[in-house]
Amino acid sequence: MRFMSSTRAVLTALGVALAATSSLAQGWPTKPVRLVIPFPAGGSTDIVGRLLGDKLSQSLGQAFVIDNRAGAGGTTGSDLVAKAAPDGYTLLMGTSSTHAIASSLYSKLPYDSIKDFSPVALLGTATILLVTHPSVPAKSVGELIALAKARPGQLMFGSTGNGSVSHLTAEHFRSLAGIDIQHVPYKGDSPMTMDLVSGRIALAFGTAVAFLPYVQDGKLNALAVTDAKPSPVAPRLPTVAASGLPGFEALQWFGILAPAGTPKEIVARLNGEIVKILQMPDVRERLQGLGIQIVGSSPDQFAGFMRTETAKWGKIVRDSGAKVD
Repeated sequence: MRFMSSTRAVLTALGVALAATSSLAQGWPTKPVRLVIPFPAGGSTDIVGRLLGDKLSQSLGQAFVIDNRAGAGGTTGSDLVAKAAPDGYTLLMGTSSTHAIASSLYSKLPYDSIKDFSPVALLGTATILLVTHPSVPAKSVGELIALAKARPGQLMFGSTGNGSVSHLTAEHFRSLAGIDIQHVPYKGDSPMTMDLVSGRIALAFGTAVAFLPYVQDGKLNALAVTDAKPSPVAPRLPTVAASGLPGFEALQWFGILAPAGTPKEIVARLNGEIVKILQMPDVRERLQGLGIQIVGSSPDQFAGFMRTETAKWGKIVRDSGAKVD
């Protein structure tokens, strides 16, 4: 009898907890939601996050407040969300840097990029360009490699921070090409791009959203894209792989994540809203104009994608020898 009574009590408590969770999900959101962008304002992650946050505010009737928490290649803001309450009121704009690269690059990462988050939706992937300042006397990937070999240690490349996609893509390029180029890390797209345009650094890998306006104005030269095949946003540019480095590929991606343990009902509702937003004509036009190929995955698909990307970037990190303590 005692066993039956104890079991009944446990089941009752479980039922109450499940009912409370369901009630929380049904009423969500009842207050503003914080969307953490782990990079500075003005960069590609920030632009995409603000666009999505504005649309979610309209569709869900609550403000989605953008909170830029830059630092340590995006890991500072990511750690903040990993440790936030799993109630649907703190979300993260995750990227390749924070959730595919960081786990291999940092010896003491304060969060587990898989276990500490609930994937919500993969928004899309962005075209990455290899660009140089016009003063660099190289008009192709082959010429750039030859120049770097002729001037070992003299060419400086910028990145959006230690451990970022732009950093590791350049390290992968350096390793495969067998060249010696010097890394200059910045805190986001904007400061890196400004120094690149001014000629303080010679080259960089970065998203089309950050570089294309300057390429179109003649302030930067675009040599190639890092996609596996030519990108629709820059169809005349060759791929790095087809320019002398077979197998070279790198993707920047953006996705929404919540702290682990966030009710599945909230994750499902948020995913549904995001997928609908990504199909809106004005949103599609805006994102495609930024060089982003829209995905709009399910939470499970996003989880599988992150595992695959983590394995891929882990190999790139190991092969390049890059490490951040």
